[in-house]
Amino acid sequence: MKNKRSWAKIILVIVLVCVIIYTFRGSRKSILQQIADTSPQILALIASATVIYHLIEAWITYSLARLYCPSFRYRNAVYNAFYCSFYRLSTLGSGSGVAAIVYLGRHGVGYAEATGLYTVQYIIHKVSVAIFSGVSFLLNWGIMASHYKNYAVYLILAYILTAVICFLLVLLLIYPRFHRIILVFARKINRSHKHDGLIKKLEDSIVILENSSGRLMKNKGTLSACILKNMLKLCAWYSIPFLILYTTGEISFLSSLSITSLSVMTAGVIPTPAGIGSTELIMTGLFSLMMDVHKAVAVTLLYRIATFILPFVIGAGMILGNRIYRRVTEQRRRTGC
Repeated sequence: MKNKRSWAKIILVIVLVCVIIYTFRGSRKSILQQIADTSPQILALIASATVIYHLIEAWITYSLARLYCPSFRYRNAVYNAFYCSFYRLSTLGSGSGVAAIVYLGRHGVGYAEATGLYTVQYIIHKVSVAIFSGVSFLLNWGIMASHYKNYAVYLILAYILTAVICFLLVLLLIYPRFHRIILVFARKINRSHKHDGLIKKLEDSIVILENSSGRLMKNKGTLSACILKNMLKLCAWYSIPFLILYTTGEISFLSSLSITSLSVMTAGVIPTPAGIGSTELIMTGLFSLMMDVHKAVAVTLLYRIATFILPFVIGAGMILGNRIYRRVTEQRRRTGC
């Protein structure tokens, strides 16, 4: 079953990538030229933005993990941030949560507590994405309304779906009775008892979530600070289109934040592995209403490289370096050098 799901993800990603390639098949040279014209200084700024994103992500993990393990260090949180990014790409999104729980469990946070911590952090992130998109859209109302008024129905639908998802996630976190409703509904579906194993796993997960997230939910100040940190974190990634086009002046900083956040939020309601394909199509479509379509595709590709490929490469380097260090240390210990 697990292999079938993995193959389904891979096939879906291949189909989406093929659709993107076919859609822009006549613009390949122009798109590649736009990317090639990006200066090394701009590329350095883009790389810095994604590093800053992960450093703030680590800050959030650090502040939550210390509630369970006071000895947990910030450098462990930094490693965890890139470690998860490595598994996000290598498993097409499904393995990043497991990687975080395993890593935190190995560094002093109990596995049950790590499950609750990651769930809380994920929910805070999703809620922050929705809030950020709504606020930036309103702050940039004039530009957004003038360029996207013909798509008002779709945008409203995206905001409604996002609000519903966030509401359910928050209920899952703060309302234990909602857990009982989920279990009752799941058991009604499982009247034939074919999925008793899955129901048992669901029950165990809910117990772990209730027990482990309780301490986090009592720290309202920490949770509020995490939302603010998430806003700051998102600024780093959402400013990347502005950094790419900084020398041309084609887009303002606020427009970069509002359009990119809207793209990411909208793609988040489309069930694709790690947002691959959906993010590219939506972001290209939104940016192409403000600039040449070739440039819009180039911006989207550079954004994806900065937010998906680069963290993967850094994470792979950190994992490899850590393994080499451990081997060398172990050899020295054995030889007494």
